[in-house]
Amino acid sequence: MTRPLRIEYPGAIYHVFSRGNASQPIFIDDIDRLTFLDLLGSTFEHYHWLCHAYCLMGNHYHLLIETLEGNLSEGMRQINGVYTRKFNRRHNRSGHLFQGRFRAVIVERDFYLLEVNRYISLNPVKSGLVPDPAEYSWSSFPAMIGLQDRPSFLTRDWILSQFSEKEDIAIQRFRDFVYDGIAQARSVEDEGEHILGSAQFKQNLQPILATSRTIREIPRIQRYVNRPELRDIFTSSTAKEKSARNAAIRTCVLEYGYTLTEVGRFLDLHYTTISKIVNQEN
Repeated sequence: MTRPLRIEYPGAIYHVFSRGNASQPIFIDDIDRLTFLDLLGSTFEHYHWLCHAYCLMGNHYHLLIETLEGNLSEGMRQINGVYTRKFNRRHNRSGHLFQGRFRAVIVERDFYLLEVNRYISLNPVKSGLVPDPAEYSWSSFPAMIGLQDRPSFLTRDWILSQFSEKEDIAIQRFRDFVYDGIAQARSVEDEGEHILGSAQFKQNLQPILATSRTIREIPRIQRYVNRPELRDIFTSSTAKEKSARNAAIRTCVLEYGYTLTEVGRFLDLHYTTISKIVNQEN
């Protein structure tokens, strides 16, 4: 069985989401939602996490988490495992509640963190549950703008500081920022991304990503998420000079995980030729 890529380090920020098994509801009523929020509070405190946003939907949830100690997987096992037991016990059921492992997109701070916060805040609007995100009680947005009590685990400081040093002005500008996104709410859940950030941010994560490439259970597309494109490797000068081309071919296959067929198709060479080059037979 494959398992999703986990990049964990102190200070990492993640958009985490988890769905019910076979799209079944994971929250039947408000008691379930309150139970889940209470579990978030104890987990965030125990693992020293910060929460920048959350949203509890019918059959899934979203969290925007900052892990101060690089312990995402450990804490998420606690959240999903404990909640499953509580849910099953309360509703007299058994078996899996969640659909496989949780998904996590690592997020760069600044612009990207703000965008994901807005996306999570607008999830109930996008899903047609409410016309106004402030009307949905089970997301962080009403608490962020002061319409309901703020859970102990929810932090507003960094988000609001991006809009103004004065709290009342910051709240109004953050509110406007979220509402401005209603027409173009961007899905970071369905685009298959595993890192959401600038090219430099992805490059800075390269040493951490490199360690994951040796873990065979992680899908190949995730192990090599930050690898360069073939067109960037085989420049006109590289493709013309045979020794440089062959060295690049070996790098593509051995270091970046491209298949023989992928490289051969790009260079208009048969995959057996690529194999010989990789094995230094040519």
